[in-house]
This record gives sequence, structure tokens and C-alpha cells, in this order.
Amino acid sequence: MNVLAINGSPRVKGNTNIALNFISKELEVEGIDTTILQLGTNVIKCCKACGVCGKTLDERCVIDDDIVNSAIQMMIKADAIIFGSPVHFAGISSNLKALMDRAFYVSSKNNGLFRHKVGGAIAVTRRSAGVVTFNSLTNYLLFAEMIVPGGNYWNVIHGRDIGEVEQDIEGLQTLKTFAKNMAWVMKLIEHGKDIHPAPKFEVKTPMNFIR
Repeated sequence: MNVLAINGSPRVKGNTNIALNFISKELEVEGIDTTILQLGTNVIKCCKACGVCGKTLDERCVIDDDIVNSAIQMMIKADAIIFGSPVHFAGISSNLKALMDRAFYVSSKNNGLFRHKVGGAIAVTRRSAGVVTFNSLTNYLLFAEMIVPGGNYWNVIHGRDIGEVEQDIEGLQTLKTFAKNMAWVMKLIEHGKDIHPAPKFEVKTPMNFIR
């Protein structure tokens, strides 16, 4: 089994990377491999709301000159996905949000590419808005029908200067608990999917408040 962890921080070796590596080591103890995808400062374009991915149904975004399509394929192959973001102005980093907007839209138009994968999120913050960012990340996972294990608190860890997250003892304990729960859920799914097949995909009936 394998986990893809996506680091949405422009600082490749910053606190978000430290936190994801901490989780990776806990998963390794459980016999699960982790790959960390670093977005860094790569430019990721925003969704154009063109709807082409819903017509081609080829598991790809029509924008094909950045990392998103390769990331989507990595997400499809992974058994579980973790999204890590620093808090930027009380929200998700712009590059990570652009990637998630496009990847999850492609997923929804292609019969739920990430459906029933185990998913998780962590937020790294200097002071405030960690829970706001964590909630925003988690909304994507729930929308995609992913299975989201919890920690013993919300997955938020604190630090500003590089390495400070290692001083947040409670934050590290939260991430450790989350990693253990993720490994447990992954193993339950792996060993039980043949006995209890997943529910069939339900085609969504889109509506708005006018019709």
C-alpha cells in the first residue's frame, strides 16, 4: 500500500515538509510507503471552468503545461492521499488550491477517480486560521467520497521559522495519531473490500436554488 503526500508549500524544505515527513515515518512503521510531491514554486494555473474534462472523460485537465495532469495520475494510483498546506491569509496556499480545484473537478467528471480512497489533510500555521485551512482542505476530500480518518485533534501544527513545528508536541501527537488511524483504515479497506464491495457510484443530479 502507498500514500501520496502533496506539499503545497513554496518552501520545499519548510515546516510543511517536516510535518509530512513525520507522518511518512509513522506510516513506514506500519509498512506503508509514502511519496511526497513537492509543488514548490511551480506555477499551477487555475481552473478555467471550461468543462472539457467532462466531455473528453480521459482523466485529464485540458490545461496540459503544468504539473496537474501528472499529479492526477499519481493520485489515481495511490491508495491514500494527504494534502499539506501552510496557512496563507487564513487559507490554502494558492498553488495547492489551484491543483485541488482542477484535480477534484476532473475526478468528479470521471465517475469519482478518488472515490473511497483514504484521504487526509494537515495545516501548518504560525498562529491562527489553522482549523479554517484544515476544514477547507477536508471539504475536497468529503466531496470526492474519500474516507477521512481523524487524529485526536484537528490536524494543525504550529511553527513559523523552519523547524519550529518540531517543538509543537501536541501537534506532533495529533499527526502521529492521524497517521496510525490512516494506516489502520487503509488496512481495513484492503482486507475487507472483497468481502464487502463498495457501493455503486451514484450519478449526481446537479441543481441550484433557482431550479
